[in-house]
Amino acid sequence: MISTLLVANRGEIACRIFRTCADLGIRTVAVHSDADANALHARVADTAVRLPGATPADTYLRGDLVVKAAVSAGADAVHPGYGFLSENADFARAVIDAGLVWIGPPPEAIEAMASKTRAKQLMGIAPLGEVTESDLPVLVKAAAGGGGRGMRVVRRLDELAAALEGARAEAASAFGDGEVFVEPYIERGRHVEVQILADTHGTVWPLGTRDCSLQRRHQKVIEEAPAPGLPEGLVKELHALAVRAARSVAYVGAGTVEFLVADGKAHFLEMNTRLQVEHPVTEAVFGLDLVAEQIRVAEGHALPLDAPRAHGHAIEARLYAEDPARDWAPQTGTLHRLAVPDGVRLDTGYTDGDEIGVHYDAMLAKAVAHAPTRAEALRKLAHALEQATLHGPTTNRDLLVRSLRHQEFATARMDTGFYDRHLTALTALAADPHAPLAAALADAHGRSRFGGWRNLPSQPQTKRYLMAGEEHEAHYRHTREGLTAEGVRVVHADTRLVVLDIDGVHRKFAVARYGDRIHVNNLTLTALPRFPDPKAQLAPGSLLAPMPGTVVRIAEGLAEGASVEVGQPLLWLEAMKMQHQITAPVTGTLTELRVAVGQQVEPGSLLAVVQAPL
Repeated sequence: MISTLLVANRGEIACRIFRTCADLGIRTVAVHSDADANALHARVADTAVRLPGATPADTYLRGDLVVKAAVSAGADAVHPGYGFLSENADFARAVIDAGLVWIGPPPEAIEAMASKTRAKQLMGIAPLGEVTESDLPVLVKAAAGGGGRGMRVVRRLDELAAALEGARAEAASAFGDGEVFVEPYIERGRHVEVQILADTHGTVWPLGTRDCSLQRRHQKVIEEAPAPGLPEGLVKELHALAVRAARSVAYVGAGTVEFLVADGKAHFLEMNTRLQVEHPVTEAVFGLDLVAEQIRVAEGHALPLDAPRAHGHAIEARLYAEDPARDWAPQTGTLHRLAVPDGVRLDTGYTDGDEIGVHYDAMLAKAVAHAPTRAEALRKLAHALEQATLHGPTTNRDLLVRSLRHQEFATARMDTGFYDRHLTALTALAADPHAPLAAALADAHGRSRFGGWRNLPSQPQTKRYLMAGEEHEAHYRHTREGLTAEGVRVVHADTRLVVLDIDGVHRKFAVARYGDRIHVNNLTLTALPRFPDPKAQLAPGSLLAPMPGTVVRIAEGLAEGASVEVGQPLLWLEAMKMQHQITAPVTGTLTELRVAVGQQVEPGSLLAVVQAPL
């Protein structure tokens, strides 16, 4: 029996596994990088062991250090979570060789399926060889790992070389393996997968289907179980193919077999030999704890011959610290407040006051709703996200709410190109004309406690804010009766809540301020100074860092004085294991290049200046 378990991972998955261990009476050990020394997973574990360094390559991808940590902490089992070393056969062998229980499939199964090229060969599918015009579009894909890293869609032959180079670099950074391959790209397919659970006694459960079609950069954003609208015959075929894949490698434990479904046909993609981020939706509909089942299987227990039956529908949304309107740029900073209404499951590795850094994935949490029907689950999750309190960096919350309520998704007509078609509309900046006034009144109330009204004719007060990319002014007065504003009646105003009577309707505005950043309901405003600083003006053509990150590459031969074309790639930033390309905004001359390879930059840092011809 397992008594102490180390999780070779971080964030929400480590916290989620620790919760199950607590229920089973198993002591827990966390590993943490220096950047994660105060992270939630390190705080909630019974014991925590430091992995010196900050980058994944120096810490969570160092299998030797993780095994050493497990032994030194007295653990008798290791759970890899997902990501990092979870599909690394050498790591699994090292855990077993150290005399520890491995919570996962046999190393040979990982080896067979962890490479997508070998997995396809096992299923009788050959990747593309030399790519010709008739093969387009194609998908360049990392052979190892997942999460959308190391993937590029290529629609023109002259883009293939750059796509291969970029995918190799990204895959090597994320997984320590730069192998990539090319396969046909299916434009309007649905991403459907089957959760499997297998024991050491020959029983394999196919636990329904999941639809994960809503993706950005080939990384899933919203997932649900079961996949809606699939014919019964296709579901049976998907189950049979998943069981076949598992049996072909003598699989043990929890895993996922992924497919693209198009024109009623299933196209095998890969088998993930680990737990998936979206596993909670399967847990919800089957009433299972998959982590607990993984542990029981590792202890040698047999599964019942028949899998449990599914009930209802579950939908999961991944909440990211990112800006979908700015090419999904990851965001960093202090997460002041994260709270979701009761009634939905929230898996997170963060708590109030935590810092979101640059080294790891930008996912803050997963919110999961379960209900008797899909329509009810959709409504429940959208409402919970809309009512959630999120104070800190920009997130994709609004995108999630709008996606869940989009007609195409609500009627289950979505495919993997959903965001390609609808992103502009889904990220249209939202603004409430009364939000700046609410922010100003809350601030004015705070100041009035130290003396606001005077027995003199009241002069209008003006405050300026940046909201939804535009400047807004709010005007109000201090009077003998309190705070007033034109066009509305101020029912109540304090530093946290403002109530305005607008055309006879009382509207509430929850206000929270952190320095110059103000959250009003679901909107974020930035307080602007009364008089702009002339030194803050930037030269035309200035390229600013859209996110914190590291300069990993500068275009070959690029130097100050070079002529560049609009859209030409100039340099690449890496943040949270993803690479982001910075391109020339206009055709002209590169007059300044302020960065070098390896340099760390903060959001808003000046990277370069491209001057257009006069």
